[in-house]
Amino acid sequence: MKPLFKNVLGMAFSVALMGVSAQAQELAIWHDLGDNGNAWFQKAGEAFAKSRPGVSIKPASFPTDQWFGRVIGAINTDSAPALIYNNYERVIRIQSQTGKVMDLKSTLAEVKDKDFLLEDDLKVATYGGKMIILPIQRVQMGFGVRKSWLDKVGEKFPETWADVQRVSVKFRDNDPDGNGKPDTYGMALEAAKPRDLIHILDLFIFGSGLRATLVDAKGDVIIDEPAHAQVLEEVLKAFTVYGYTPPDTINHSFAEMYQTIEGGRAGMFRVGDWNVKKWDSQALNGDFVVGPWPQFDPARKNAVVIGGMRGVAVPDNAPNKALALEFAKFLLTPEAQQASLETVGAAVRKDLNVSALSQRAQFFAAPKGALVAYDFPESVHVWYPELEAAYHRKLLGALATPPKDFKAFIKETAQEMRDLKTKLAAK
Repeated sequence: MKPLFKNVLGMAFSVALMGVSAQAQELAIWHDLGDNGNAWFQKAGEAFAKSRPGVSIKPASFPTDQWFGRVIGAINTDSAPALIYNNYERVIRIQSQTGKVMDLKSTLAEVKDKDFLLEDDLKVATYGGKMIILPIQRVQMGFGVRKSWLDKVGEKFPETWADVQRVSVKFRDNDPDGNGKPDTYGMALEAAKPRDLIHILDLFIFGSGLRATLVDAKGDVIIDEPAHAQVLEEVLKAFTVYGYTPPDTINHSFAEMYQTIEGGRAGMFRVGDWNVKKWDSQALNGDFVVGPWPQFDPARKNAVVIGGMRGVAVPDNAPNKALALEFAKFLLTPEAQQASLETVGAAVRKDLNVSALSQRAQFFAAPKGALVAYDFPESVHVWYPELEAAYHRKLLGALATPPKDFKAFIKETAQEMRDLKTKLAAK
Protein backbone atom coordinates (compact mmCIF):
# COMPACT_ATOMS: atom_id res chain seq x y z
CA MET A 1 0.00 0.00 0.00
CA LYS A 2 1.38 3.42 -0.97
CA PRO A 3 2.22 5.82 1.92
CA LEU A 4 -0.17 8.53 0.65
CA PHE A 5 -3.05 6.08 0.43
CA LYS A 6 -2.20 4.74 3.86
CA ASN A 7 -2.20 8.30 5.28
CA VAL A 8 -5.56 9.13 3.68
CA LEU A 9 -7.03 5.89 4.91
CA GLY A 10 -5.66 6.53 8.39
CA MET A 11 -7.11 10.04 8.44
CA ALA A 12 -10.50 8.77 7.30
CA PHE A 13 -10.44 6.12 10.00
CA SER A 14 -9.53 8.74 12.62
CA VAL A 15 -12.33 11.03 11.46
CA ALA A 16 -14.79 8.12 11.67
CA LEU A 17 -13.64 7.35 15.20
CA MET A 18 -13.99 11.01 16.16
CA GLY A 19 -17.55 10.98 14.82
CA VAL A 20 -18.44 7.92 16.87
CA SER A 21 -16.79 9.45 19.95
CA ALA A 22 -18.64 12.75 19.52
CA GLN A 23 -21.93 10.93 19.05
CA ALA A 24 -21.27 8.85 22.16
CA GLN A 25 -20.72 12.05 24.17
CA GLU A 26 -24.03 13.67 23.20
CA LEU A 27 -26.69 13.64 25.91
CA ALA A 28 -30.29 14.08 24.77
CA ILE A 29 -32.73 15.49 27.33
CA TRP A 30 -36.47 15.60 26.63
CA HIS A 31 -38.66 18.17 28.43
CA ASP A 32 -41.77 20.34 27.96
CA LEU A 33 -40.46 23.77 29.03
CA GLY A 34 -40.37 25.20 25.51
CA ASP A 35 -37.77 27.73 24.36
CA ASN A 36 -36.91 28.79 27.91
CA GLY A 37 -36.08 25.20 28.78
CA ASN A 38 -33.96 24.80 25.67
CA ALA A 39 -32.03 27.96 26.56
CA TRP A 40 -31.45 26.71 30.09
CA PHE A 41 -30.18 23.28 29.07
CA GLN A 42 -27.93 24.85 26.44
CA LYS A 43 -26.38 27.15 29.06
CA ALA A 44 -26.03 24.34 31.57
CA GLY A 45 -24.56 22.10 28.89
CA GLU A 46 -21.93 24.67 27.95
CA ALA A 47 -20.93 25.01 31.59
CA PHE A 48 -20.84 21.22 32.02
CA ALA A 49 -18.60 20.86 28.95
CA LYS A 50 -15.91 23.02 30.57
CA SER A 51 -14.93 20.03 32.69
CA ARG A 52 -16.14 17.44 30.15
CA PRO A 53 -14.58 18.46 26.81
CA GLY A 54 -16.45 17.05 23.84
CA VAL A 55 -19.70 16.51 25.73
CA SER A 56 -22.78 18.26 24.32
CA ILE A 57 -26.33 18.50 25.62
CA LYS A 58 -29.13 18.18 23.08
CA PRO A 59 -32.43 19.41 24.55
CA ALA A 60 -35.74 18.71 22.84
CA SER A 61 -39.02 20.24 24.00
CA PHE A 62 -42.42 18.69 23.27
CA PRO A 63 -45.96 19.69 24.24
CA THR A 64 -46.80 17.83 27.45
CA ASP A 65 -49.13 15.27 25.86
CA GLN A 66 -46.57 14.50 23.17
CA TRP A 67 -43.81 14.31 25.78
CA PHE A 68 -45.65 11.49 27.55
CA GLY A 69 -46.10 9.49 24.37
CA ARG A 70 -42.59 10.00 23.10
CA VAL A 71 -40.90 9.18 26.40
CA ILE A 72 -42.99 6.07 27.09
CA GLY A 73 -42.58 4.83 23.51
CA ALA A 74 -38.82 5.44 23.49
CA ILE A 75 -38.25 3.73 26.84
CA ASN A 76 -40.33 0.72 25.83
CA THR A 77 -38.42 0.32 22.55
CA ASP A 78 -34.94 0.76 24.05
CA SER A 79 -34.45 4.07 22.26
CA ALA A 80 -34.69 6.27 25.35
CA PRO A 81 -32.97 9.66 25.64
CA ALA A 82 -30.17 10.01 28.18
CA LEU A 83 -32.34 12.12 30.50
CA ILE A 84 -35.95 13.23 30.88
CA TYR A 85 -37.16 16.34 32.66
CA ASN A 86 -40.62 17.30 33.90
CA ASN A 87 -42.90 17.82 36.88
CA TYR A 88 -42.73 15.06 39.47
CA GLU A 89 -46.27 13.76 38.90
CA ARG A 90 -45.56 13.41 35.18
CA VAL A 91 -42.45 11.35 35.85
CA ILE A 92 -44.63 9.20 38.14
CA ARG A 93 -46.77 8.43 35.09
CA ILE A 94 -43.68 7.42 33.13
CA GLN A 95 -42.55 5.14 35.95
CA SER A 96 -46.01 3.63 36.52
CA GLN A 97 -46.35 2.80 32.81
CA THR A 98 -42.82 1.60 32.11
CA GLY A 99 -41.22 0.69 35.46
CA LYS A 100 -37.94 1.81 33.90
CA VAL A 101 -36.97 5.02 35.70
CA MET A 102 -33.76 4.78 37.74
CA ASP A 103 -33.63 5.05 41.53
CA LEU A 104 -31.43 8.12 42.10
CA LYS A 105 -30.93 7.78 45.86
CA SER A 106 -27.28 6.81 45.50
CA THR A 107 -26.76 9.55 42.90
CA LEU A 108 -28.08 12.22 45.27
CA ALA A 109 -25.90 10.78 48.05
CA GLU A 110 -22.87 11.62 45.90
CA VAL A 111 -23.86 15.30 45.84
CA LYS A 112 -22.01 17.00 48.69
CA ASP A 113 -23.62 20.44 48.39
CA LYS A 114 -27.33 19.77 48.88
CA ASP A 115 -28.32 21.25 52.25
CA PHE A 116 -30.66 23.65 50.44
CA LEU A 117 -33.01 20.74 49.61
CA LEU A 118 -35.95 20.63 52.02
CA GLU A 119 -37.50 17.52 53.50
CA ASP A 120 -40.59 18.19 51.36
CA ASP A 121 -38.39 18.41 48.26
CA LEU A 122 -36.99 14.95 48.90
CA LYS A 123 -40.38 13.54 49.83
CA VAL A 124 -42.01 14.71 46.62
CA ALA A 125 -39.14 13.24 44.59
CA THR A 126 -39.86 9.73 45.85
CA TYR A 127 -42.38 7.29 44.40
CA GLY A 128 -42.82 3.62 45.21
CA GLY A 129 -39.76 3.68 47.43
CA LYS A 130 -37.55 5.04 44.63
CA MET A 131 -36.16 8.53 44.15
CA ILE A 132 -37.31 8.96 40.57
CA ILE A 133 -36.06 12.53 40.12
CA LEU A 134 -33.38 14.79 41.47
CA PRO A 135 -35.29 17.92 42.60
CA ILE A 136 -34.13 20.82 40.41
CA GLN A 137 -36.89 23.47 40.30
CA ARG A 138 -39.61 24.09 42.85
CA VAL A 139 -42.99 24.90 41.32
CA GLN A 140 -44.11 27.68 43.65
CA MET A 141 -47.50 29.37 43.58
CA GLY A 142 -48.49 32.50 45.45
CA PHE A 143 -51.55 34.73 45.68
CA GLY A 144 -51.49 37.65 43.26
CA VAL A 145 -53.45 40.93 43.33
CA ARG A 146 -53.63 43.79 40.84
CA LYS A 147 -51.74 46.68 42.45
CA SER A 148 -53.57 49.50 40.66
CA TRP A 149 -56.90 47.98 41.67
CA LEU A 150 -55.88 47.91 45.34
CA ASP A 151 -54.91 51.57 45.09
CA LYS A 152 -58.18 52.44 43.34
CA VAL A 153 -60.36 50.88 46.07
CA GLY A 154 -58.15 51.96 48.97
CA GLU A 155 -57.00 48.52 50.11
CA LYS A 156 -53.75 46.81 51.00
CA PHE A 157 -52.68 43.29 50.08
CA PRO A 158 -55.32 40.94 51.63
CA GLU A 159 -53.81 38.78 54.37
CA THR A 160 -56.88 36.92 55.65
CA TRP A 161 -59.92 35.33 54.04
CA ALA A 162 -62.04 38.15 55.51
CA ASP A 163 -59.76 40.61 53.71
CA VAL A 164 -60.17 38.67 50.46
CA GLN A 165 -63.94 38.76 50.80
CA ARG A 166 -64.02 42.50 51.41
CA VAL A 167 -61.63 43.26 48.55
CA SER A 168 -63.49 40.89 46.19
CA VAL A 169 -66.69 42.86 46.62
CA LYS A 170 -64.88 46.13 45.94
CA PHE A 171 -63.17 44.71 42.86
CA ARG A 172 -66.52 43.47 41.58
CA ASP A 173 -68.60 46.55 42.35
CA ASN A 174 -66.30 49.63 42.35
CA ASP A 175 -65.02 49.69 38.75
CA PRO A 176 -61.34 49.23 39.72
CA ASP A 177 -60.14 49.38 36.09
CA GLY A 178 -61.95 52.68 35.56
CA ASN A 179 -63.63 51.76 32.27
CA GLY A 180 -67.12 52.58 33.52
CA LYS A 181 -68.40 49.03 32.91
CA PRO A 182 -69.49 46.32 35.40
CA ASP A 183 -67.06 43.77 33.93
CA THR A 184 -64.63 43.03 36.76
CA TYR A 185 -64.55 40.27 39.36
CA GLY A 186 -62.80 39.53 42.60
CA MET A 187 -61.05 36.34 41.54
CA ALA A 188 -59.99 34.18 38.61
CA LEU A 189 -60.55 30.50 39.42
CA GLU A 190 -61.08 27.29 37.42
CA ALA A 191 -63.24 24.19 37.75
CA ALA A 192 -63.77 22.41 34.42
CA LYS A 193 -61.65 19.31 35.03
CA PRO A 194 -60.75 17.42 38.21
CA ARG A 195 -57.24 18.83 38.20
CA ASP A 196 -58.66 22.36 37.75
CA LEU A 197 -61.05 22.45 40.69
CA ILE A 198 -58.95 20.24 42.97
CA HIS A 199 -55.93 22.39 42.10
CA ILE A 200 -57.75 25.49 43.33
CA LEU A 201 -58.78 23.72 46.53
CA ASP A 202 -55.21 22.51 46.99
CA LEU A 203 -53.93 26.08 46.83
CA PHE A 204 -56.38 27.52 49.35
CA ILE A 205 -56.14 24.51 51.68
CA PHE A 206 -52.37 24.03 51.68
CA GLY A 207 -51.84 27.78 51.54
CA SER A 208 -53.90 28.14 54.72
CA GLY A 209 -51.52 25.79 56.53
CA LEU A 210 -53.38 22.49 56.23
CA ARG A 211 -51.73 19.37 54.85
CA ALA A 212 -54.37 17.49 52.85
CA THR A 213 -57.25 18.21 50.47
CA LEU A 214 -59.32 15.00 50.21
CA VAL A 215 -57.47 12.27 52.12
CA ASP A 216 -54.72 12.38 54.73
CA ALA A 217 -51.44 10.47 54.71
CA LYS A 218 -53.21 7.33 55.94
CA GLY A 219 -55.78 7.56 53.16
CA ASP A 220 -58.66 8.66 55.42
CA VAL A 221 -61.19 11.14 53.99
CA ILE A 222 -60.86 14.45 55.89
CA ILE A 223 -63.06 16.96 54.03
CA ASP A 224 -65.59 17.23 56.88
CA GLU A 225 -63.03 17.87 59.61
CA PRO A 226 -63.77 21.40 60.89
CA ALA A 227 -60.68 23.19 59.57
CA HIS A 228 -60.89 21.53 56.16
CA ALA A 229 -64.65 21.96 55.92
CA GLN A 230 -64.33 25.69 56.59
CA VAL A 231 -61.95 26.26 53.68
CA LEU A 232 -63.94 23.98 51.35
CA GLU A 233 -67.22 25.75 52.11
CA GLU A 234 -65.77 29.23 51.58
CA VAL A 235 -64.08 28.35 48.29
CA LEU A 236 -67.27 26.75 46.96
CA LYS A 237 -69.21 29.87 47.94
CA ALA A 238 -66.61 32.05 46.17
CA PHE A 239 -67.59 30.27 42.94
CA THR A 240 -71.32 30.52 43.62
CA VAL A 241 -73.31 32.50 46.18
CA TYR A 242 -70.67 35.16 46.83
CA GLY A 243 -70.37 36.02 43.14
CA TYR A 244 -66.64 36.66 43.25
CA THR A 245 -65.93 34.94 39.91
CA PRO A 246 -67.31 35.22 36.35
CA PRO A 247 -70.55 33.18 35.99
CA ASP A 248 -68.96 30.76 33.50
CA THR A 249 -66.04 29.87 35.79
CA ILE A 250 -67.46 26.38 36.27
CA ASN A 251 -66.35 25.76 32.65
CA HIS A 252 -62.92 27.34 33.00
CA SER A 253 -59.72 25.36 32.68
CA PHE A 254 -56.18 26.80 32.73
CA ALA A 255 -56.53 28.58 29.37
CA GLU A 256 -59.76 30.36 30.32
CA MET A 257 -58.40 31.25 33.76
CA TYR A 258 -55.38 32.87 32.13
CA GLN A 259 -57.65 34.77 29.73
CA THR A 260 -59.57 36.14 32.70
CA ILE A 261 -56.34 37.22 34.42
CA GLU A 262 -54.52 38.62 31.41
CA GLY A 263 -57.67 40.19 30.03
CA GLY A 264 -57.97 42.37 33.13
CA ARG A 265 -61.25 40.89 34.38
CA ALA A 266 -60.10 39.61 37.78
CA GLY A 267 -58.24 41.29 40.60
CA MET A 268 -56.96 38.25 42.53
CA PHE A 269 -55.43 35.11 41.06
CA ARG A 270 -52.83 32.38 41.25
CA VAL A 271 -49.29 33.40 40.35
CA GLY A 272 -46.80 30.66 39.53
CA ASP A 273 -43.09 31.40 39.58
CA TRP A 274 -43.13 30.72 35.83
CA ASN A 275 -45.78 33.44 35.23
CA VAL A 276 -43.76 36.34 36.60
CA LYS A 277 -41.38 36.94 33.70
CA LYS A 278 -44.22 37.32 31.21
CA TRP A 279 -46.52 39.27 33.52
CA ASP A 280 -43.74 41.69 34.41
CA SER A 281 -43.33 42.77 30.79
CA GLN A 282 -46.54 41.69 29.02
CA ALA A 283 -50.23 41.24 29.81
CA LEU A 284 -50.14 42.73 33.33
CA ASN A 285 -47.03 44.87 32.73
CA GLY A 286 -45.90 44.46 36.33
CA ASP A 287 -49.21 45.67 37.77
CA PHE A 288 -49.50 43.01 40.45
CA VAL A 289 -48.16 42.11 43.88
CA VAL A 290 -47.59 38.60 45.19
CA GLY A 291 -47.90 37.15 48.68
CA PRO A 292 -48.93 34.01 50.56
CA TRP A 293 -52.38 32.48 50.28
CA PRO A 294 -55.01 33.92 52.62
CA GLN A 295 -55.14 32.93 56.26
CA PHE A 296 -58.33 31.24 57.48
CA ASP A 297 -57.30 30.68 61.10
CA PRO A 298 -54.77 32.81 63.05
CA ALA A 299 -53.59 29.62 64.76
CA ARG A 300 -52.21 28.38 61.39
CA LYS A 301 -49.48 30.10 59.43
CA ASN A 302 -50.46 30.72 55.84
CA ALA A 303 -47.95 30.02 53.11
CA VAL A 304 -46.83 29.95 49.51
CA VAL A 305 -47.58 26.54 48.02
CA ILE A 306 -45.03 24.24 46.46
CA GLY A 307 -47.40 22.75 43.93
CA GLY A 308 -44.86 20.38 42.54
CA MET A 309 -41.24 19.79 41.79
CA ARG A 310 -39.61 19.67 38.41
CA GLY A 311 -36.74 17.29 38.26
CA VAL A 312 -34.38 15.29 36.12
CA ALA A 313 -34.77 11.53 35.71
CA VAL A 314 -32.69 8.89 33.98
CA PRO A 315 -34.27 5.90 32.21
CA ASP A 316 -32.85 2.51 33.16
CA ASN A 317 -32.00 1.93 29.50
CA ALA A 318 -30.54 5.39 28.87
CA PRO A 319 -27.46 5.63 26.63
CA ASN A 320 -24.32 7.04 28.24
CA LYS A 321 -25.89 6.45 31.63
CA ALA A 322 -22.82 7.28 33.75
CA LEU A 323 -22.39 10.61 31.96
CA ALA A 324 -26.14 11.28 32.18
CA LEU A 325 -25.99 10.84 35.95
CA GLU A 326 -23.07 13.28 36.13
CA PHE A 327 -25.09 15.91 34.23
CA ALA A 328 -28.11 15.25 36.47
CA LYS A 329 -25.97 16.06 39.51
CA PHE A 330 -24.52 19.09 37.73
CA LEU A 331 -28.00 20.63 37.49
CA LEU A 332 -27.84 21.21 41.27
CA THR A 333 -24.62 23.27 41.05
CA PRO A 334 -24.68 27.07 41.48
CA GLU A 335 -23.86 27.67 37.81
CA ALA A 336 -26.65 25.47 36.47
CA GLN A 337 -29.13 26.73 39.06
CA GLN A 338 -28.34 30.37 38.25
CA ALA A 339 -29.02 29.65 34.59
CA SER A 340 -32.27 27.93 35.58
CA LEU A 341 -33.39 30.97 37.55
CA GLU A 342 -32.57 33.38 34.74
CA THR A 343 -34.17 31.38 31.92
CA VAL A 344 -37.05 29.46 33.51
CA GLY A 345 -37.63 31.50 36.69
CA ALA A 346 -37.26 28.67 39.19
CA ALA A 347 -34.55 26.87 41.15
CA VAL A 348 -33.97 25.16 44.50
CA ARG A 349 -30.73 26.73 45.75
CA LYS A 350 -30.80 29.64 48.22
CA ASP A 351 -27.43 31.18 47.34
CA LEU A 352 -28.21 32.53 43.87
CA ASN A 353 -27.89 36.12 42.65
CA VAL A 354 -31.41 37.54 42.46
CA SER A 355 -30.48 41.22 42.22
CA ALA A 356 -31.46 41.47 38.55
CA LEU A 357 -34.94 40.06 39.19
CA SER A 358 -38.09 42.07 39.79
CA GLN A 359 -39.54 42.25 43.29
CA ARG A 360 -42.19 39.73 42.24
CA ALA A 361 -39.62 37.30 40.88
CA GLN A 362 -37.48 37.73 44.00
CA PHE A 363 -40.49 36.77 46.11
CA PHE A 364 -40.18 33.25 44.67
CA ALA A 365 -36.43 33.14 44.06
CA ALA A 366 -35.50 34.11 47.62
CA PRO A 367 -38.50 33.04 49.72
CA LYS A 368 -38.64 34.43 53.24
CA GLY A 369 -42.03 33.15 54.37
CA ALA A 370 -43.48 29.70 54.89
CA LEU A 371 -43.56 27.13 52.08
CA VAL A 372 -46.02 24.22 52.16
CA ALA A 373 -45.79 21.34 49.68
CA TYR A 374 -48.56 19.28 48.07
CA ASP A 375 -48.94 15.76 49.41
CA PHE A 376 -49.51 13.90 46.07
CA PRO A 377 -51.68 11.06 47.47
CA GLU A 378 -51.71 9.41 44.03
CA SER A 379 -48.08 8.48 44.65
CA VAL A 380 -49.14 6.38 47.65
CA HIS A 381 -52.69 5.19 46.95
CA VAL A 382 -53.42 3.64 43.56
CA TRP A 383 -57.16 4.24 44.03
CA TYR A 384 -56.80 7.97 44.63
CA PRO A 385 -57.26 9.28 41.03
CA GLU A 386 -60.63 7.53 40.75
CA LEU A 387 -61.71 8.88 44.13
CA GLU A 388 -60.63 12.39 43.17
CA ALA A 389 -62.58 12.21 39.91
CA ALA A 390 -65.73 11.24 41.82
CA TYR A 391 -65.11 14.08 44.29
CA HIS A 392 -64.82 16.52 41.41
CA ARG A 393 -68.13 15.38 39.92
CA LYS A 394 -69.81 15.86 43.28
CA LEU A 395 -68.37 19.35 43.71
CA LEU A 396 -69.33 20.34 40.17
CA GLY A 397 -72.93 19.53 41.07
CA ALA A 398 -72.67 21.95 43.97
CA LEU A 399 -71.24 24.66 41.73
CA ALA A 400 -74.01 24.17 39.16
CA THR A 401 -76.77 24.05 41.78
CA PRO A 402 -75.54 25.44 45.10
CA PRO A 403 -76.90 23.48 48.07
CA LYS A 404 -79.13 25.25 50.58
CA ASP A 405 -76.95 23.94 53.38
CA PHE A 406 -73.25 23.72 52.48
CA LYS A 407 -72.29 22.15 55.80
CA ALA A 408 -74.79 19.31 55.30
CA PHE A 409 -73.56 18.90 51.72
CA ILE A 410 -69.95 18.54 52.92
CA LYS A 411 -70.89 15.91 55.51
CA GLU A 412 -72.91 13.96 52.95
CA THR A 413 -70.08 14.16 50.41
CA ALA A 414 -67.53 13.01 52.98
CA GLN A 415 -69.55 9.88 53.71
CA GLU A 416 -69.97 9.15 50.00
CA MET A 417 -66.21 9.48 49.51
CA ARG A 418 -65.52 7.15 52.46
CA ASP A 419 -67.86 4.52 51.06
CA LEU A 420 -66.30 4.80 47.59
CA LYS A 421 -62.77 4.72 48.98
CA THR A 422 -63.57 1.46 50.81
CA LYS A 423 -64.79 -0.10 47.56
CA LEU A 424 -61.83 1.14 45.52
CA ALA A 425 -59.28 0.04 48.08
CA ALA A 426 -60.81 -3.46 48.12
CA LYS A 427 -60.29 -3.98 44.39
